[in-house]
Amino acid sequence: MKPLIEQLTLSDNTSFVARTHRTPNFEVNWHQHIEYELILLTEGAGLSFIGNYVGEFEVGDIFFLGANLPHTFKKSGELVTSAVVVHFREDFWGTDFLNLPESKQIADLLQRSLQGLKITGKSRELLNPLIRSLEKEKGFRRIITLCECLEMLAKKEEFITLSTQEVKEVNNKNRERIDRIFHYTMENFKEPIQLSSIARLADMSVPAFCNYFKKSTRKKYIDFLNEVRIGYACKLLTNDANITVEAASYESGFNTIANFNKQFLKVKAMTPSKYRKTFLLRENVERHPDL
Repeated sequence: MKPLIEQLTLSDNTSFVARTHRTPNFEVNWHQHIEYELILLTEGAGLSFIGNYVGEFEVGDIFFLGANLPHTFKKSGELVTSAVVVHFREDFWGTDFLNLPESKQIADLLQRSLQGLKITGKSRELLNPLIRSLEKEKGFRRIITLCECLEMLAKKEEFITLSTQEVKEVNNKNRERIDRIFHYTMENFKEPIQLSSIARLADMSVPAFCNYFKKSTRKKYIDFLNEVRIGYACKLLTNDANITVEAASYESGFNTIANFNKQFLKVKAMTPSKYRKTFLLRENVERHPDL
């Protein structure tokens, strides 16, 4: 997929960016930038698109995205969404810093982040106040705090790798085409989407579109569409205790409960019912850690 190349600007007295983005400024199209990105979600929920990965995000989630990794975050419905976003270049601390023997773990972490990392475990809780503080820190303390974040990620390795798509330099000529495909999918995934319709939107024949999408993302368009639908279904199952699995399947765009169960198992490696139970159990543990 060919994303928009975003140009990020620094102030005169900072070497990296740390600021809160809130609706409507949170909503950014499919894009990439040479800066590494550490992002803490502070409001809202929705779907994250990172390389060829599609998955849910919620308050408290933290992602670490490598340089030039295409991504976007789409909020659910009318929710207000915000995040503390930290951007820094690989050489912001000098051209030789990462070549120091003491920096090997950090250099390895940056390399792994090119596939996109979602933070898990205790690190998720410990990083939250550190990332929040980066927006207000002054002077050299900003660099120390960012280094503390990266050191924690490098040492604990409490994260999952997201994308399997190779990160490449981007030619912008297909940006409008991909924007159309992406927007159309997000607006219409609850309804039947024919390959002929999406191919026509991309100004391609069906075979040409299928080859183009598979080459760009290492997955078929129908798999991408199903991941979007499953992501939305996950939100329904965890946000509405009264909705049935069958109702969630139809609301998410699936024609049959059998296909929904099959695709859900493929994407999440568990059934919809087990996913809901696992989520509720985790939520209960987080609310009552001493029980």
